[in-house]
Amino acid sequence: MRIDKFLKNSRIIKRRQVAKDACLNERVKLNGDLAKPGSLVEVGDIIDISFGKSNLKVRVLEIIDGAKKNNAEAMYEVIDE
Repeated sequence: MRIDKFLKNSRIIKRRQVAKDACLNERVKLNGDLAKPGSLVEVGDIIDISFGKSNLKVRVLEIIDGAKKNNAEAMYEVIDE
């Protein structure tokens, strides 16, 4: 799954366009490398996201296409905030 879609489906970022913009503005890293909006996410990957003054680091646990609100949190675990 594309990283911009994963961030939206997992509810880490609310809209896909915002996730895409975050990638284009070099605020998202996938396994330590800068991520493009089309970078593919796999189970076990580490995603670092910079939100202004705070950072969020998560590990991908599951990839669910079209995840519902109650399934979204099962897609990742927070490693470091």
